Amino acid sequence: MTLICGVDEAGRGPLAGPVYAAAVILDPTRPITGLKDSKKLGAARRETLAEAIKANALAWAVAWADEEEIDRLNILHASMLAMRRAVLALQPAAREALIDGNRCPDLPIPARAIVRGDALEPCISAASILAKTERDKVLRELADKYPVYGFERHAGYPTAAHLAALERYGPCPAHRKTFGPVQKILQKQLI
Repeated sequence: MTLICGVDEAGRGPLAGPVYAAAVILDPTRPITGLKDSKKLGAARRETLAEAIKANALAWAVAWADEEEIDRLNILHASMLAMRRAVLALQPAAREALIDGNRCPDLPIPARAIVRGDALEPCISAASILAKTERDKVLRELADKYPVYGFERHAGYPTAAHLAALERYGPCPAHRKTFGPVQKILQKQLI
């Protein structure tokens, strides 16, 4: 059996929180019904599928790059780092990787980028679901720690409510300081 993993990330666009990635090797003898792009699933369904993936996959791993790494590397390179970490954490190790998108992280195994792969390849769909559910958990924790920003409602994305809170309270340690709206607030604070 060829051990092929699907890889996807969650959280490239938000102004706050880490970027997450997951890698999943599905078990062909234990199919999981309902796998699709995590963005096309409701939160409860994603959670149910995440548990099924963890219970039935041959291997799965979740990794991330934190806000400091995002600010230091940029979001693209931080996403690639998170994907690399997830793939390298798989046990058993994958022999090939299918990556959602148009770029591949630097990996010691063959990798192929598939645009809209989270809608086309079940193993990438599974990775999409794990990355999203794990990132959502962290954003709920950030919401408890920094309640004025409403992270539990917008997951760090630049909604009107988030931008208003950012303007009113300034950034918190979870904000990505190199992202335009956050950088703009930081520059205002220096004046």
